Amino acid sequence: MRHDPALDPVRRAARPLDDLDDVGAIARAAANAHIVLLGEASHGTREFYALRAAITRELIERHGFDGVALEADWPDMLRAHRWVQGGLQDANARQALENFKRFPQWMWRNREFLRLVQWLRSYNDLQPMHKRAGLYGLDLYSLHGSVQAVLTYLEAHEPHMVDEARRRYGCFDHFLEEPQRYGQALHFGLSEGCQREVLQQLQALMAESARQTMGGSAADELFHAQLNALVVRNAERYYRLMFQGSTASWNQRDRHMHQVLERVREHLTRTRGHPARLVVWAHNSHLGDARATEFGGLGQLNLGQLVREAAAPAESFTLGFSTDHGSVAAAPDWDEPVQFMRVTPARADSWESLLHDTGLDLFLLPLQGEDVQRLLAPPRLQRAIGVIYRPDTERQSHYYDASLSQQFDAVLHVDRSHALHPLDGAAPPQLLEEPETFPSGL
Repeated sequence: MRHDPALDPVRRAARPLDDLDDVGAIARAAANAHIVLLGEASHGTREFYALRAAITRELIERHGFDGVALEADWPDMLRAHRWVQGGLQDANARQALENFKRFPQWMWRNREFLRLVQWLRSYNDLQPMHKRAGLYGLDLYSLHGSVQAVLTYLEAHEPHMVDEARRRYGCFDHFLEEPQRYGQALHFGLSEGCQREVLQQLQALMAESARQTMGGSAADELFHAQLNALVVRNAERYYRLMFQGSTASWNQRDRHMHQVLERVREHLTRTRGHPARLVVWAHNSHLGDARATEFGGLGQLNLGQLVREAAAPAESFTLGFSTDHGSVAAAPDWDEPVQFMRVTPARADSWESLLHDTGLDLFLLPLQGEDVQRLLAPPRLQRAIGVIYRPDTERQSHYYDASLSQQFDAVLHVDRSHALHPLDGAAPPQLLEEPETFPSGL
């Protein structure tokens, strides 16, 4: 077998970690950035959540970061945000996560994220209000929930605006519960769409900031309502683009996430009196610079690329995650129950296999060194497992070409990983060890 010329430089650059809490050096490497992007190679791996939580705790507690922005819907994460900020609506962290009801519930209703939410409440209870770290959802799937949140805010604070808002959002009629049908109706010319109405409602709420002078919780509540109106506007466009091709809708989604991230940073900077710094949690496919992947060549962009383009080089830090084999919590198809699946050992021509061949179980690989940057720049296959995992078609379903050193500033590799523990349903089983001949059986 030909010796891989990248293997020895990778071994020399690798920094083994003692355990999942051994992240102090990683946090220090990222601490000077304004935005720290923490990826994951799947949405259902226990170690990825635990490592991201440990890094996040370090960045908040020791380096003064202001909060976490996550690949989650704004109104659902807002309930958890209010609880960690000291709210009394929910009795505990488990209740604060109850808004995560739609597929995939386990992505945020899991034991690992629950522990971070509990820690954040305990940490915030010792801080003055202006220093309490928050949780912010970046995604746009909450069309119905965000419409209801805007109306609820107006009923409580601006009742004179409610009737007009109901008229505008009434444009969606019976599509709110199933927004994919809205996109389908537009595609087939069965609806004129709600583009003008949702933009008018967003503009009306944004104008409230100029007309009013408010601070504290009142300013926060207006901001939350404005963000929900932004979600409605951008979700309308997302579902309108859905039937025009995957690249158009993907780009709309990641542009929305970047827009929300920037709005949150601007709001926190204004209300806290210092440049806000945030940790971001999302999949590698959203955070690893798209220009370094085969999808970038097809016109696809992502949040990581947009952050790099908007920030000075030292203002962002992107950490990718990798695993070779183990188990994962995922579904075989959309909207099906979570299963605990075996993760097939990585293909020999993949980045995951190269990192596995170091012989190290858990390590950080900085990607700034000249040799490492050069040798890890040529594209190889990279695996991405989302909320759906299809091992039988893994090459077609889950691998794409990418440059490792151009996507990320560093990579965390967990050689053997395990399925995370959802709060709902059975615990992950102890999967049997693979025989030495797996997967060939020879």
